[in-house]
Amino acid sequence: MPEAQSREFPLFPLGVVALPGEAIPLHIFEERFKTMMNECLRDGSEFGIVWLSDDGLRETGCACSIERVLERMEDGRMNLLARGTRPFRVIERQGHLAYPAGVIEFLDDRPEALDPELVDGAREAYSQLVRRATDNEPDATALLEMDAYAMAATVDFGPDAKQGLLDLRSENARLRLVTRLFYAATKRLDLVERAHERAQSNGKVRFGA
Repeated sequence: MPEAQSREFPLFPLGVVALPGEAIPLHIFEERFKTMMNECLRDGSEFGIVWLSDDGLRETGCACSIERVLERMEDGRMNLLARGTRPFRVIERQGHLAYPAGVIEFLDDRPEALDPELVDGAREAYSQLVRRATDNEPDATALLEMDAYAMAATVDFGPDAKQGLLDLRSENARLRLVTRLFYAATKRLDLVERAHERAQSNGKVRFGA
């Protein structure tokens, strides 16, 4: 079997989407997932988070590694911090293990030259959102190292938007998408603030104190 594929790969269906580089806190309480995580910890192996949407289990997921166990309880439940590593596609689901698993194929981006204008545009849109949401300036050095996944991983987007990023096999396409998402998020923050100001003023425009 090609190295890009893996059999009996542990699959964790969840109502969230993980992105490469994203930190994902998890509370593990079902027996099958306790078994899964204990095996991953024992072997130092990855598992895959796949979005269980209203339309069913998505085909593209994100492999994750366990960064650290935050807490273990007497009944075997645990809180842990995982981190997304790389996207994959589920080729076949397997049901013979103690937990959900499948044959998966790790996904590479198609070869392309990175568009510097798209990189600059995405970083500018991200910087505007960070300033707008936190009143802080993003770290310039860290920003230079961030790709589309890394920027998106720090923003609380819904699963549809994150799955859209995960499905793309082009960094240029991801940069276009995150730029639109960042500007849309900034606009929503502006609308929320204006609505809050109107509510405080009972619909009247304030002049002076």
